[in-house]
Amino acid sequence: MEKFDVIVVGAGLAGLAAAYTMSREGLEVVLLERGEYAGSKNVTGGRLYVNPVRHLFPDLWDQAPFERFITHEGFSMMAADRSITVGYYGNELNRAPYQSYSVLRSRFDRWLAEQAEAQGAMLLSSAKVDDVIIENGKITGVLTGDDGLHADVVIACDGVLSLIAEKAGLRNAGMPRDYAVGIKEVIELDPDLINARFNLEGDEGAARLFFGDITKGRFGGGFLYTNRESISLGIVVGIKALMEGEAFLEAPAFFDGFKERPEIAALIKDGTTVEYSAHVIPEGGYRSLTPLSGNGILVAGDAAGLALNLGVTVRGMEYALASGYYAAQTVLQAKDAGDYGAEKLAVYKTMLENSFVLEDFRNFRETPAVLDERRIVSHYPELFGKIMKDLYEIPGGPKNRLYPTIRRYLTIGEMLSMFKDFRKVMKI
Repeated sequence: MEKFDVIVVGAGLAGLAAAYTMSREGLEVVLLERGEYAGSKNVTGGRLYVNPVRHLFPDLWDQAPFERFITHEGFSMMAADRSITVGYYGNELNRAPYQSYSVLRSRFDRWLAEQAEAQGAMLLSSAKVDDVIIENGKITGVLTGDDGLHADVVIACDGVLSLIAEKAGLRNAGMPRDYAVGIKEVIELDPDLINARFNLEGDEGAARLFFGDITKGRFGGGFLYTNRESISLGIVVGIKALMEGEAFLEAPAFFDGFKERPEIAALIKDGTTVEYSAHVIPEGGYRSLTPLSGNGILVAGDAAGLALNLGVTVRGMEYALASGYYAAQTVLQAKDAGDYGAEKLAVYKTMLENSFVLEDFRNFRETPAVLDERRIVSHYPELFGKIMKDLYEIPGGPKNRLYPTIRRYLTIGEMLSMFKDFRKVMKI
């Protein structure tokens, strides 16, 4: 019987952070990854906010294989025939230590796996975990094929539809409203073209989010991040929204339409798609989080539902890294006490509650419901798009005054509806 201190299932950022932290403290850790290598199956939009986790891994950031540091922020409301883009540049974004970076997971995760292995972690790739081993009500290991591996504790980091958490009885099959499907392409493009099209210099990067007509009134939106020699472009659509829409469209059709928009086509012109991926994403927020611990098991990263869409930012990677770190700290305390039971491991949730992770989720618990409002996704891009059209239009005859032009759209009924929507937005 193979016996380890800890088995970590999944070599994403949560699993790698946990393995790195525990191995450097001398624990015997085996890391099981279903893909051919760490990062081969991991998908993300492509942006890591470093500030929240900078102090947790102080030795890593100077050597990490980041793409570009983000200096240009932006979001676009997209109506059917026009769009409005708001951009932001601040001097604080262009000063080290930088707030966030674009990341390619196949490169970043592989590098982080090397750091964990250098600390002593054992990485087994192409290892599919089929079940957990339960003895006297406690998780004592996992089954991979015909082999059983045992450990004092198992950390489930196996993604949004975590089989391990489900087998351990910590979660049921998810509800469609709590998930979205994301589709992403990495489009190779000359660095000089990237800099010219996004007004960048050197290793500066740009990030943009999009919402509106691209999802045809459904919950979701698009994203774009610049890498050193490529662009990460993608779209996210709620699974419940896909199932209930008046006109059925498959998710790839939304992505194709997004790429064909003139605003997007101009940015990716002459690029070559070198990677295509699709992924299920947790979107339920605080109310849909998976129980974080049990008897002999902890759950981290996407497996726990730790991703947060705030409309102007989409976050997940820093939550994965932090949850992996705090899961590791929990195991280290349990080892000192010689107790891996449910009560001892419950300190993991306390650690997350005392960190930025669950505080963020509590602060933004109303965000999923607000972003699911159809008026926000479809009505406002059309309304403000028409206002901007009339403001900029120069007719053949005299032009109307600006205030009456705007006031024509802002009727009493519209103002009342906007006030009701604003009260909802105030919750976030």
